[in-house]
Amino acid sequence: MLVLLPPSEGKATVRSRTRLDLGALSLPGLTGARATVLHELVALCSGDTEKARAALGLSEGLRGEVAKNAGLLSAPVRPAGEIYTGVLYDALGLATLSPAAKRRATRALLVFSGLWGAVGVKDPIPAYRCPAGVRLPGTGPLGAHWRRPLAEVLPEVAGRGLVLDLRSSSYASMWRPEGELAERTATVRVLQSTVVDGVEKRGVVSHFNKATKGRLVRDLLESGAAPRDPAALATVLEELGYVVEGSAPEKPGSAWRLDVIVTEL
Repeated sequence: MLVLLPPSEGKATVRSRTRLDLGALSLPGLTGARATVLHELVALCSGDTEKARAALGLSEGLRGEVAKNAGLLSAPVRPAGEIYTGVLYDALGLATLSPAAKRRATRALLVFSGLWGAVGVKDPIPAYRCPAGVRLPGTGPLGAHWRRPLAEVLPEVAGRGLVLDLRSSSYASMWRPEGELAERTATVRVLQSTVVDGVEKRGVVSHFNKATKGRLVRDLLESGAAPRDPAALATVLEELGYVVEGSAPEKPGSAWRLDVIVTEL
């Protein structure tokens, strides 16, 4: 099973003597594309602060993120699973997984990134700010920049197993499974069910969408389950106590969509 996660806007503070080494990251086929984005981002953030802040879509209160980006080449690093913070990662709780679940997380989880393309949770990276929706002056839109490199690398990483895609839309645009691989891919939508005047209503949630996805991944890792396809995934999730609705896509070469229904957030 391969699980695709979005990054978080917030990053943990890093105190380490180890510095960034692109060669130490997994998925070495992405090294060239990573270097391109990294050096352009550093150059952008080492110049006009206002220009950099505008390009990165940062508010005045996040001006300090520009200086952090400018120093990435010599910045301290920590494993990506410790760098990313926020609702999804708090619910996932990588640090508190059992030893067996931690090993599964190392094998199964990939975090997508506008700067790195995708990284494993053990990959040593610095704190940074570079969303997938950014357009760099030279490279252009990062979503488009990553499509070819990721398409060359990730099908082999996915192998013959299930792909569980929990990315947000901007990160999903960086790589979409195709053909037979898409048919082994499941996306998940979290819906809140409420009853108003005897009528059930369902709505998409945002904050708690992330929390539910984090708990879902944690439960899968702790269970040791290894579903091979989306139908088997739905069965496993139901066994873990989730209410799941979904069906095979009507068109060949399309991903499944599973709806996880929650009543309490």
